[in-house]
This record gives sequence, C-alpha cells and structure tokens, in this order.
Amino acid sequence: MGLKTHMLRLLPPKFGWQLRGAARTGGMAGQLRYPCKTSPGVAERLRYAGKVVCVTGGTRGIGEAIVRVFVHEGAKVVFCAQECERERGEALQRELEESGCPGEARFVVCDVAIEDDIKNLISVTINLYGCLDCLVNNAAIHPPYEETLNVTRENFSGVLRINAVGYLSAAKYALPHLRKTNGNIINISSIANIVAARDSIAYVTSKGGVTAMTKAMALDESKCGVRVNCISPGNIWTPMWQRLASESSDPEALIQRGCDESPLGRFGTPEEVARVALFLASEATFSTGADFLVTGGAELGMAPKFIQDAEGVKGRKQ
Repeated sequence: MGLKTHMLRLLPPKFGWQLRGAARTGGMAGQLRYPCKTSPGVAERLRYAGKVVCVTGGTRGIGEAIVRVFVHEGAKVVFCAQECERERGEALQRELEESGCPGEARFVVCDVAIEDDIKNLISVTINLYGCLDCLVNNAAIHPPYEETLNVTRENFSGVLRINAVGYLSAAKYALPHLRKTNGNIINISSIANIVAARDSIAYVTSKGGVTAMTKAMALDESKCGVRVNCISPGNIWTPMWQRLASESSDPEALIQRGCDESPLGRFGTPEEVARVALFLASEATFSTGADFLVTGGAELGMAPKFIQDAEGVKGRKQ
C-alpha cells in the first residue's frame, strides 16, 4: 500500500475528499484547499475581518493552513518563509488573491534565524497596513532523529536559533505595534514539550522553551494589554511528518504508530490547528499564558515503555 493511500484511511472522513484531491496532483498536507466565503452579507459573519496578522513559516503545513483560514475569515495576512520557498509563497498569494477571499495575503521572504529579516518582515507589514493585531510564530525545524551522545553543540544551537530565538525576535519587533492594538501572539509549540520524544533532544528542548517563553511573555505583556498563548499540536499530517516517515526504515509502520498514539486513532489536520489559532486570536479574549493542546488526546493515559531488544537487553520501547 502506498504512503498516500495509507493516509486516506487515517484522516477523518470530512477531510477525505481534500486528501484524495491532493493525492491526484501529487501533493499532500499543505496543499489542501478551503472554499472562500463569497455569499452576500458574509462580512458580518467573518471572525477576523480587517485584522492584520503576521505568520512565520506560512507556506507549508500548519503555517499554510493558518494563512488560509485567517484570510478566509477576512484578515490581512503577511506571511513569510525562506528564499527557497519564494515560488510556493508567491503562488499561494496569487491563489488567494484570485479566489475572491474576503481577506488579503502578502508573501515576504524571511529567514527567522536572521534578525534583520525579521525586522524587515514587521516593517513590511506596518508599511502595508499601518498596524498589527496578531503575530503567529510558526517557523520551526525538526532535525533527523539522533541519540543525545551524537548531538553536536552546533546542531543543538542551530535548532534553538530557529525554533526559540526566532520566536523571541519576531515577538520583540512585533510587540511595539501589538501594544497599540491590544493584540496577541500565538506561538506554535508541540506536544513534545509535555511528553518529550525519543532521539529529539534539540527539538524537545526548543519546544519546551517556546511554552515557557509564552508564559513569561504573557506575564510581562499583560500590563500592556497583549495576550500571549501557545498551541501544542500532536501528530498532525504535515510535510514535516511526511519527511520523517519517508526517512524511516518502515514508513507505514511509523505512520500507523503515530495514529495509535491518539485515542481518536488518527492524525490531525493542519486546518484543525489553524481553527484553534483563529479562536485564540478572535475570541479567547480572557486567555493568556495558556497552552492549548491539539493532540487528539495523545497525552492521556499510561502505556508500556519498556521492551527487550534483539540482544535481550532491557531498554525503552521505540
């Protein structure tokens, strides 16, 4: 059974047509299409109409879904990714412009590991729209699985520079504008900050830092009327997950294990995470410093964690 065919069984039925359509074109997560609202009187029903949003890492997976959902709810979204994603980002901007969505989308090249790029991203947003209502820190990397003894200082620092320092830098330059609008920050963390993950010490550390940073920043910014929350997704079928599966010795087994980790028995979708982000930005006005889990309940219950390896040595379950 092919990887895409296998995935058709593992997403909820309501998303089946989207995944099948993506599979026909050779795509997967990050290429789903959500219909725009174009009916008369729709402006009154939009949940974030006219608000200005900045999204990092907005060309694939969860980031792309956040861009789409916010634009479809009337927001003006500036989203970014690295130079290598320029073609994809510009294509997404054109698609949303031509689709008749009530919001707007503008793509900017930005490497969140470079402070000047982040400064430029915020400057472009303000120059375009004059204000900022919401920052979504999403850009992150997940390095290949590696035992702790093999992790180098350089690789460890490189993950933190993008996954944690990049979030801080974006917040730093966005906050002066968010204070003026009583805006909010949404940091995309991970269930890994709660339950950890094997052979992923740099990634787990970075996401633990994101969640702790969210709480600290929420305290600091409460006096300025800025809310700061984070979302911790579980197993969401994204290009990152697809890459990790393809790099494993048994992709289908790894995917099935990912489904089995949730009591709901499936992967989540990027749109399901994006809908939580929209709720935090538009309606969760008395929530700050919170970590919202979008995990399908993967953190619940106890499970066996010890097995014997082929040599009869007792070790932790893989």
